[in-house]
Amino acid sequence: MANRHLSRSIVLQTLFEWDFLLASPQSSAGGSDDKKISNSDISGEINNILKRNLKEFAPGLEDDVFVFSLMDKVLKKRAMIDEIIEKAAPDWPIDKISVVDRNILRIGLTELLFGDRKEVPPKVAINEAIELAKTFGGENSGKFVNGVLGAVYKEIGEPGKEQVSRKKKHEEVPDTAKLPVEKKGGALVYAKKNNKVFFALVHDVFGYWTISKGSIEKGENEEEATIREIKEEIGLDIKMEEKLGENEYVATHPEKGKSLKKVVYFLAKSEYRELALEKSGGLDGARWFELSAIPELRIYNDIIPLISKAVEIISQKTNR
Repeated sequence: MANRHLSRSIVLQTLFEWDFLLASPQSSAGGSDDKKISNSDISGEINNILKRNLKEFAPGLEDDVFVFSLMDKVLKKRAMIDEIIEKAAPDWPIDKISVVDRNILRIGLTELLFGDRKEVPPKVAINEAIELAKTFGGENSGKFVNGVLGAVYKEIGEPGKEQVSRKKKHEEVPDTAKLPVEKKGGALVYAKKNNKVFFALVHDVFGYWTISKGSIEKGENEEEATIREIKEEIGLDIKMEEKLGENEYVATHPEKGKSLKKVVYFLAKSEYRELALEKSGGLDGARWFELSAIPELRIYNDIIPLISKAVEIISQKTNR
C-alpha cells in the first residue's frame, strides 16, 4: 500500500513538472517554438519525466506497472477530466486552480471514474487524493480536493456504496421529504435494422452509457415531455410503447445543493437513423448499440434492470 501511495506521489510530481513547463514562458521562447511540447509529444515527454523521477525519487520502482498504467489513464482521460472539474467547481476555471491541486484532481478523478474499483475502491481513491493534497498542496487544498471529488462521487450515485457499513449508510441518508424534487422523463429507444435490434444510448462525462432523458416541466404530461426531450437531446422522433419503470436518487449540485431526482422511463421505438446529440455539458456522445454489445458497456446499476425488461418486452413482441 505504501508503494501505491509513493507511486501516486511520483505521478503527481511528474504531472506537476510537465504542467508547469507547458505553462512556462520558457516553453514558448522564440515565438515559433511555442509548440515545444505539442500534443503528439505529450506522452513521450511525460514518460521521460516519469522515468527520471522514478529513478531519482523511487529507486526500485522503475518497473512499477501501476505508475505507468495510472499515468496512461490520466493522459487519455485528461480532457474529459478537466471538463468534469470545471463542472464540479464552477467558481474555479481549470487554469485558475493551482498546478498541484488540478493534477491531484486529475489523478483522483481518473481512479474514481475510470479505475478498477476492485483494485482501488472509490473511497480509497478519494482518500489518497486528499492525502496528496495535504502533503503537497496549500492550506486549503485538502478541503478543496475533498469537496470536488465528493461532489462527483455523489453525483454518479456513489458506486461501490455497498462497501459502506449499514450504520454509516443510515447516518448519511438525507431526509428526501425535505429536498426539492426534479422530475425527469427518459426513454430507452430501440430500432430494427437488418432484423437486428439496436438501442440508442448516450454517454455522460462520468464515463457511463445511459438512457436519454430530460426534465418534465410543471404541468407537462410525462409522455409528451419525454418525447420532446428525446427529440431535443438525440434528434429522434419516437413512438412510446410502454412504461419501463421509475427510479429516484439524490444528486448534489456544487451551487444548488442536494435535490431529489425522480425519473420515469419508457420503452420507445424509432427509425434507425443517425443520432444528433444536443450540445450539453453533461453528455459527450450518443450511439446505437446492437443488443449483443450492451453487456460490455459501462452502465449504471439502476439502468440495467430497465434494459433487461425492455429486451424481454421486445422479445415477446417478436415471438408473437
